[in-house]
Amino acid sequence: TTRLLGAFFATAVVMSSLVLPSQSFAAGEKSAMPTMPKAPEISADFPFESHYIDVLGSKMHYVDKGEGDPILFIHGNPTSSYLWRNVIPHLETQGRVIAIDLIGMGKSDKPDIDYTFADHIQYVEGFIDTLKLKNITLVLHDWGSALGLDYASRHENNVNGIAFMEAIVPPGMPVASYEVMGPPGEFFRTMRDPVKGAELIIKQNMFIEEVLPSSVMRKLNEVEMDAYRAPFIDAKSRKPILVWPNEIPIGGVPANTVRVVSAYGKWMVNTDLPMLHLYASPGALNPPQVAEWLVQNVNNIESSYIGPGIHYVQEDHPHVIGKAIADWRRRLMK
Repeated sequence: TTRLLGAFFATAVVMSSLVLPSQSFAAGEKSAMPTMPKAPEISADFPFESHYIDVLGSKMHYVDKGEGDPILFIHGNPTSSYLWRNVIPHLETQGRVIAIDLIGMGKSDKPDIDYTFADHIQYVEGFIDTLKLKNITLVLHDWGSALGLDYASRHENNVNGIAFMEAIVPPGMPVASYEVMGPPGEFFRTMRDPVKGAELIIKQNMFIEEVLPSSVMRKLNEVEMDAYRAPFIDAKSRKPILVWPNEIPIGGVPANTVRVVSAYGKWMVNTDLPMLHLYASPGALNPPQVAEWLVQNVNNIESSYIGPGIHYVQEDHPHVIGKAIADWRRRLMK
């Protein structure tokens, strides 16, 4: 497990040493750097009322704050609406903020389904239809980006704009082969092995216990870790976490995911729908090179650098993210 994680994050760790500021001072010497204002606290609290709605015969959990046109937050693997807890307050005055828990994740039900990308598409679209959400601003991360971008590509008239980070987007996705991924290819090949993947993800709960905290620059405290552990306490609850890495479009497999990701990728570079890409260095899915490609190839996109980060950037820079989205959306709605 350690070797696999090392392979997955080796590039990120090396790159972070290049982009993070470093200072060295002689004994007793003080920095000449001006004192920077203290960053707002990153709270572990989740001070939101729980709401539930029936979708396809199962209860889906969501946060619902504010009024007006909806701002829909969609998380990825292995997180939940908890990921957005420090971002949500920055948007509450701008509209009806809704943060969904994907089916089988967070506080949503765990029906006996396959939990494929196609399954999640049906539940997310069912959620939007059941709540009758119109004129949506999407805020997306990880697999939530694939779900949101697919929805937007098929319902463009119902979407005002899209903010996304660490997303499943071109030019990195779909992936031609494990080999072109470099060190992370070994990680994903192992995750997709029916025996090894199940051992690591189902039995050892590696995505929660190792991948998640290793993809955050700061150390998550026990309150935060327990919040992420809560939906996946026992082995039988972890099926959704296992299926997600098997759905990543690598080498033409799985065919349906390749088709959907390719389709919305082509749509992204042709639509005039306003987009905001928030990126970190070194990043994981979206390093600065991807941010540059998106700026060069997507018609109506803004790019915002949020600081040093790997993948779960909401745990490192939630207030920067929230303020950037609020500023972009304020201009968007004029």
